[in-house]
Amino acid sequence: MTQILKGMRVVEGSAFVAVPLAGMTLAQMGAEVIRFDRLEGGLDAGRWPLAPSGQSLFWAGLNKGKKSIAVDMKHPEGRELITRIITAPGDDAGLFLTNLRVRGWMDHETLSKYREDLIMVGLQGDRHGRPQVDYTVNPALGIPDITGPEGHDAPVANALPAWDLMAGHMCVSSLLAAERHRLKTGEGQDVSLSLKDVAAATLGHLGMIGDAKLNDVQREKSGNALYGAYGQDFLCCDGRRIMVIGLTGRQWSGLVKTTDTKDALDAMAARHGANLRDEGARWELRKQITAVLSPWFAERTAAEVGRIFDEASLTWSEFRTVKEAVEQDPDLSPDNPVFQMLDQPGLGQFPVPSHVADFSAISRQNAVPAPVLGEHTEEILGDVARLTDTEIAQLFDAGVVSSAQPSRSRKAA
Repeated sequence: MTQILKGMRVVEGSAFVAVPLAGMTLAQMGAEVIRFDRLEGGLDAGRWPLAPSGQSLFWAGLNKGKKSIAVDMKHPEGRELITRIITAPGDDAGLFLTNLRVRGWMDHETLSKYREDLIMVGLQGDRHGRPQVDYTVNPALGIPDITGPEGHDAPVANALPAWDLMAGHMCVSSLLAAERHRLKTGEGQDVSLSLKDVAAATLGHLGMIGDAKLNDVQREKSGNALYGAYGQDFLCCDGRRIMVIGLTGRQWSGLVKTTDTKDALDAMAARHGANLRDEGARWELRKQITAVLSPWFAERTAAEVGRIFDEASLTWSEFRTVKEAVEQDPDLSPDNPVFQMLDQPGLGQFPVPSHVADFSAISRQNAVPAPVLGEHTEEILGDVARLTDTEIAQLFDAGVVSSAQPSRSRKAA
């Protein structure tokens, strides 16, 4: 973990992708992030993908570097403990991330009675408080209707939860902005955002709402083509497929020069009265351009194309499976300083990423595995909730909390 946020304490109560990602990102920048879960584990404790052992790689991936406390949240004492942990004193504490808001207990109105300067960042499904996930927001906003092969008559969902990922980082930036405000004014606040609003706003930022509102022609599926410019996938003679980008003027001219297709493309453009220096014209004539370029790729292997394109500094990539990428791409290995090999109990050994930003004033720290459920229960009860050994032992005896580690003080005195 990079230690740029060292000293900051954030408490996280979460499930799914966005908020766990937010907490993990803060932990990787050095914040102490305390995650509380039910005694049996959170909603994501067994979510796929799974390791051969049956343990969740998903959960381990999104909870790296955090501390874990396991609490019976149905028990009044359990709720009281979580309240104490969230509102514990400290200039760099009193920061709470959640998408599990519970009115009358785990909400800002209630918690701020215990700490006036509490900052709570709460993510909800939509602005009305209804539940949503990435895979319901995406179709509601029309993205699957423009995703997939050209002419395909059914919507195509995306395997990547893009809105969850964006919302997670919006939670991070919102918490840091609110904490900066508190440093200047002493004021806490309730920060609220919704997954659907993050997605809807992004559509607006990209011009897609204006496009739908102002233009009569509805955007359609375009397969692997780069919308609005030129980018296309090509099949090579060895059966491998690559993606080539001709978005900017430099990318386009380099592609034309390298494939030696200038004369053919100029003649085609003249027939259509088009100027291919215009990226919009390249989009409109993408099928004709692809017909000119395809034979060049069909005569070469993907490796040959890659070598030629690298020498010409073109923008391209080969299509791979995730398994192929992990096996072949050094950027997904310890060759990349972002990754380190970790042997994680119950999971196995594989490359694990640390924070991707490289801060010039702070040395990059290695990735830290996710905790075992309840691994830090005693530490948190003692150091954060400020309980005595006897009080901690009584909570264990009553089954209000649990720990992954054997305890020297489980039995009450």
